[in-house]
Amino acid sequence: MEKIPSPCISICQMDPVKEVCKGCYRTRKEIAQWPSMDGAAQRQLLEALKQRRAELTGIAPKQNARQNARQNAR
Repeated sequence: MEKIPSPCISICQMDPVKEVCKGCYRTRKEIAQWPSMDGAAQRQLLEALKQRRAELTGIAPKQNARQNARQNAR
């Protein structure tokens, strides 16, 4: 079973309004569930976190190499 390292970046402060961590953008529930999630669920959450970060900060999510290759092939 593949496990992915935690997205924690050691900026562990919860935003009291948005109720997400200011470092990794996870909710308390997502942080607690991370160790018991399988690799597929972790990857799915990481994608959701990219979107959440973009929405909350206005910074567009980075594309990975596979996404770049798909766009260049078009």
